[in-house]
Amino acid sequence: MKDELKKKDEQKLEEMQQEINAAGNDEAEEAEEAENAASESAETEAENQESQDEAAVQLEKLTADLKEKEDRVLRLQADFENFRRRTSKEKEELSAVVTQGILKDMLPLLDNFERAMAAEAKDGEAFQKGVEMIFTQFTEILKKNGLEHIEVEGQKFDPNFHQAVMRVQNADMEDDDIAQELQKGYMVKGRVIRPSMVQVVAN
Repeated sequence: MKDELKKKDEQKLEEMQQEINAAGNDEAEEAEEAENAASESAETEAENQESQDEAAVQLEKLTADLKEKEDRVLRLQADFENFRRRTSKEKEELSAVVTQGILKDMLPLLDNFERAMAAEAKDGEAFQKGVEMIFTQFTEILKKNGLEHIEVEGQKFDPNFHQAVMRVQNADMEDDDIAQELQKGYMVKGRVIRPSMVQVVAN
């Protein structure tokens, strides 16, 4: 009987020891888990701090780049405004120089007109020759300043150079041939300032 009681007591002691061991193991596991969680939390916090630092550096860099680009745009706008004012002034000065040059070339023509008007009108032939000389002189001045007559003889109608005011039939000519020039057209250095008024064949 005593042996049985002793045996039961030993079993209870063993069971209690197992329970104590199990409880200790659970506590150890919980402590280890808590330690791991704390470590992970610290690592996460460190990573977050590092990410925030990187973001702050990136933001600072982007802000500096933006400021640099804004400054560059402002400088370019100022340069463009200065360039526009300078070119506008240069155009005005160039226009004044060109106008002065043309008027200077016209002065001898004005002199000859005054002489012709002051001459006696008795000699019609001499007066006509004088007008012809003035016309020739005037034509030379215009050519010197870049004026060119638009040729129409033997040409096809071209809306870039000609203005058709009439269409005529002519069996001896092809369609779109220029039949007659009604008013001369002119160009200055390749640019049309007045197209030729023409009759165009349309059979």
